[in-house]
Amino acid sequence: MLQPIIEAMTTNLPSTLRDPAEAPFAALEIAMKPDWVDHNGHLNMGYFMVAFDLATDEFLPHCGLGDHGRKTYGITTMTLEGHITYEREMLAGAGMRFTTQLLGFDAKRLHYMHFLHHAGQGYLASTNELITIAVDMKSRKSAAMPDVVLQRLEKIWDAHKQLPRPKQQGRVIGIKSGKPI
Repeated sequence: MLQPIIEAMTTNLPSTLRDPAEAPFAALEIAMKPDWVDHNGHLNMGYFMVAFDLATDEFLPHCGLGDHGRKTYGITTMTLEGHITYEREMLAGAGMRFTTQLLGFDAKRLHYMHFLHHAGQGYLASTNELITIAVDMKSRKSAAMPDVVLQRLEKIWDAHKQLPRPKQQGRVIGIKSGKPI
């Protein structure tokens, strides 16, 4: 009875995974959808998160999680905290290119940041810093990620820890020179 569970927990990751040394991870390139544009003629702030979520949907499988993790290990991820910075506007029709940097991890959590660049002009438009936690699909409680996923994350981390730390990481919201709100 335990054999299928043990086999599932030690199953190799899909052979379609990209090189874990890719740093940063080139997550996604998409066109901005017309209904994501607001009355100012640029990407509406709510749709930044929608777009970043699409980048997450590419990064998690790269780590051995996502659909594979749900089906093979019964593990999913859920966001504990997220922050978005808006560096420069994205006008209607702009192409969107996302990269992702792993900032850290432990047995249950991932800390990573997405970077949204204008696909044509290359400038950084926005960042999204996230901490997610692995959750057992049956108990709906936090759970350790399988060893095979942690080993994959270690390989990704070996490449990503060489990248410069993003200046947007860990930002605190506030007005520095004004009266406290």
